Amino acid sequence: MDAALETAQQTIASSPTPAAEFDALSPGQRRQVFFLLPESLRESLLADMDDEQLQRFVRRLDPDEVADVLGLVADERRATALERLDANRREKAEFLLDFGPESAAGLMRLNYVTVGVDRDLATVADRVQKYEAKTGEVPTILVTEGDELLGQLPGQVLGMSDGDAVDLRDHVTSIPTVAYDTDDAEVATVFRENPESSIAVLDDDKSIMGIIYAEDLLRVINEQAGETLYEFTGVREEESILDGPFSKVRYRYKWLIINLGTAFLAAGMVGFFEDTIAAFTLLAVYMPVVAGMGGNAGTQSMAVTVRGLALEQISLSTGSRAIRNEIIAGAANGFITGVLVAVIASVFNKSPLLGLVLGVSMVLNLVIAGFFGTLIPLVLERVGKDPATSATIFITTATDVLGFFIFLGLAQSVL
Repeated sequence: MDAALETAQQTIASSPTPAAEFDALSPGQRRQVFFLLPESLRESLLADMDDEQLQRFVRRLDPDEVADVLGLVADERRATALERLDANRREKAEFLLDFGPESAAGLMRLNYVTVGVDRDLATVADRVQKYEAKTGEVPTILVTEGDELLGQLPGQVLGMSDGDAVDLRDHVTSIPTVAYDTDDAEVATVFRENPESSIAVLDDDKSIMGIIYAEDLLRVINEQAGETLYEFTGVREEESILDGPFSKVRYRYKWLIINLGTAFLAAGMVGFFEDTIAAFTLLAVYMPVVAGMGGNAGTQSMAVTVRGLALEQISLSTGSRAIRNEIIAGAANGFITGVLVAVIASVFNKSPLLGLVLGVSMVLNLVIAGFFGTLIPLVLERVGKDPATSATIFITTATDVLGFFIFLGLAQSVL
């Protein structure tokens, strides 16, 4: 990203008068910076703008961008801003504002023209030229037969010299379609399966409503990646790197308190074996190894399971095979890492029995990690909870508490 844009974002985020900082940017920079800001900061910026500033900003935007901006302001301000737009953009923006921003209709643009398959190229070219003259944009050309969408016509076809004799049907390329109310995550999946295509958005009666381009999905895909990372670490989606310290505290403290509670469970298990640890202090050195390996293995199993749930490849009723596979994989990985740590402990601490305890504990804890790392997300999904958000804390608790119990219990019995 351009350093100037990064600086502008940080300045706006930290300023008590963000609208003034935003207004000092060039029109091109305003557009770029605004759509790079997190949604919470966009709302704060728009709230700080007066109606004149808001109008100066939106009048240079495309209709779909106007809808994105005005969707974040109060109804009264939105109506005022719309009234002052030219009729063409106002009509398109009002149409787009009727749909949720996380739906296909909320992502689509209206820069397309439709032509019947029986039209000649001269007629098609005339439609395209009129659209360009009216909007300043190059439209996607969609070819229909009656009420049925056949596909899109590549723009280069219009340059063919024998245009009048060309049958459009011979040059139509397929285009994926989605219903207007399709969730943006599903739209992103369609794009991944058709990376070189745009997508046509259809109404309930299969009539064309708009077009979604790959660039429109970049924001969605980036947000999904950020949401996944946030969920795995207990950070709220609303939090941004540009937020102040008090906002960060407000977003995070509840999750940290929950983690504190589970930490006390693990500490309680360790306290139960206090005498054993006091008698054989080397156990304290290796406890983080056992717990850390179990936590990492559980997170790996969880990540694979959550992905399978997202792709609808697995559910609780069909998950027995996946659980079995993860248990076997956990046992194998536990054996590999267990042998390594057993050798290290036996050589450096001159205690084969300690090595044996560590090796067996590693195998059993990675089996536990595979079992709970797969089962917990499946159970949470069945009861209607988001496994990506909720599973980590339960899996870590299981691997810590049971891992310590196995390791210290074996040590108490053997050493």
